[in-house]
Amino acid sequence: MLDIKWIRDNPAALDRALTRRGAPPAAEIILGIDEERRAHIQKVQSAQERRNSASKEIGKAKAAKDEATAATLMAEVAGIKDFLAHAEEDERRLDKALADALAVLPNVPLDDVPNGRDEKDNVEKSMSGQKRLYGFEPKEHFEIGVAEKLMDFETAAKLSGSRFVILKAGLARLERALGQFMLDTHTAEHGYTEVQPPLLVRDDALYGTAQLPKFAEDLFKAGDQHWLIPTAEVPLTNMVREAILEEKELPLRFTALTPCFRSEAGSAGRDTRGMLRQHQFDKVELVSITTPETSIAEHERMLGCAEAVLQKLDLHYRVVTLCTGDMGFGAQKTYDIEVWLPGQKAYREISSVSVCGDFQARRMNARFRPAGDAKGTRFVHTLNGSGTAVGRCLIAVMETFQNEDGSVTIPPALRPYMGGLEKLDA
Repeated sequence: MLDIKWIRDNPAALDRALTRRGAPPAAEIILGIDEERRAHIQKVQSAQERRNSASKEIGKAKAAKDEATAATLMAEVAGIKDFLAHAEEDERRLDKALADALAVLPNVPLDDVPNGRDEKDNVEKSMSGQKRLYGFEPKEHFEIGVAEKLMDFETAAKLSGSRFVILKAGLARLERALGQFMLDTHTAEHGYTEVQPPLLVRDDALYGTAQLPKFAEDLFKAGDQHWLIPTAEVPLTNMVREAILEEKELPLRFTALTPCFRSEAGSAGRDTRGMLRQHQFDKVELVSITTPETSIAEHERMLGCAEAVLQKLDLHYRVVTLCTGDMGFGAQKTYDIEVWLPGQKAYREISSVSVCGDFQARRMNARFRPAGDAKGTRFVHTLNGSGTAVGRCLIAVMETFQNEDGSVTIPPALRPYMGGLEKLDA
């Protein structure tokens, strides 16, 4: 959520930021609601002050036996009390109107984020590794998995509908190995603390990380009070919800391997074959909580942590800086890591790493106390990234290390997690 004080002082900057994101200007509407709310609060305060002073005047009038004045003042106080009784409800209405208007405003992009409308305007930042050469036509992951009877979409559809898959035998083990390998890398080498969070969260948690209210249709609701998490970013980031941390505690770095659940609303007809876009998938999430002064450096660090996973697996990939039109709602700046899939002959996103500034912290009321300041507090900065999407990494390994006979060579980094197995086949 954006700071209303900042909007008051920088209405033109807000509208410029929204224009960069391809959104309509909103400063006039926001400030109109804010001014009405502030005027109402001032009116209430004035009424309360007048009620208090009139009450004292009533006492003086009665002491002076001035019943006429006392009666007039009592009538005035009664009118003020009636106004205040309704004013509280009006204040709640105006508070909600302002909160609702702020809740749907996206974050302000950093100055160095490239302008653009969609993924075509993203800017390549770097590239790692080389595309492998094959003496045969590379297959897509689902062609390999189905042919080797390790991947079953038909039975999954009978159980759960479209966009689900059943992995079997060595392929199921390989996916498990990938998740464990990623966790071990991030905890042992990158300083993240492993967390096993709840998979069900309440409205407040999703509001805190900005999935609600704007993206409710992308989520799965479970009962009246809970939602299935779309990513472990939600519970990990909300671990500092309504907390006041000490500066010496920062940065906090959390990682978790969890199932993720997404409705894929708006994705009809996209990636319908295979397991690129599923309703349920596993992902290793990275979350950092920092001071404002260190969040930009932490963003670069987090990108390096995610890249390390792909480098260890010897996968070819590129990093792109997302343009303003392709960037997520809560992000100030985002890097996407796109892995090369030989079967598709395309780069596909495998990790998205974002710095959010204090946007989520304001929604969560997550603050820290600066060193040497016993009274003051500031909002923390939050960052999140995939380290990485396990299912998509499985796809990349299958397509990159496939052999002409349908088997898949297991990358050396994963063999300790596979009991020393060097090749996967039926």
